Amino acid sequence: MAGRGKHRRPRTNPLTRGFIAAGTGGAALTLPLLGATHASAAAPQSAPAAAQSVPQAVQPAKSLTYTVVKGDSLARIADTYDVSGGWKQLYKDNRAAVGSDPKLIHPGLKLTVKTTKTGAAKKTATKSSAPAKPAGGVAQATQASAKTYADNLDGWIREALDIMAQKGIPGSYDGIYRNVMRESSGNPLAINNWDSNAAKGTPSKGLLQTIDPTFQAYHVDGTSWDPYDPVANITAACNYAADRYGSIDNVNGPY
Repeated sequence: MAGRGKHRRPRTNPLTRGFIAAGTGGAALTLPLLGATHASAAAPQSAPAAAQSVPQAVQPAKSLTYTVVKGDSLARIADTYDVSGGWKQLYKDNRAAVGSDPKLIHPGLKLTVKTTKTGAAKKTATKSSAPAKPAGGVAQATQASAKTYADNLDGWIREALDIMAQKGIPGSYDGIYRNVMRESSGNPLAINNWDSNAAKGTPSKGLLQTIDPTFQAYHVDGTSWDPYDPVANITAACNYAADRYGSIDNVNGPY
């Protein structure tokens, strides 16, 4: 009995050992899985940085026709409309209209402005209907000038017709074109230095050959005061023709 009471090392069942080993192995195998879980959890934290590195889409430039007013400069206009390239690019786009000196832009001059501002054309049209601000402020384009017109006889006539429609001045494209071709052959800088008007010191000028007193008396608000400006000349002449003949369409000879 005393011998049986001697302490013996308990025997371990092989199945138990195998289970423990398997359990230990299972614990070892789960470590990479835990590591993978932590790695995937960290991924969203780096996502914003990756998103920030994606370049923002560049807004396409939109073109609008801008009418210069007193106190304007190319730099002011370029800054107002966020012209890419600033006043130098604005001058480059309008060199034919501006001439050799970018500092010499006169009221009534039409400029093509490529703006990256969202809704710039809409804002321009809205400004035109508001009361005019004091001279020296940001130039305001007319509703007609917010629309783009070609810088040629076709574009001048179409812009003039839009302004005439707003002012209630009658006239058609064909009536204007017919009289322009007879009076100046489509040359906005045409001047008559030989007839009776010229002898009196008031030569006929521009597309529809108006003399200064007539141009000033029938000048249409919102257009240039320069009689050589194509749109200003057409609208003033049509305003005069409407007063005297009912419409430019009724003029078929010198008037």
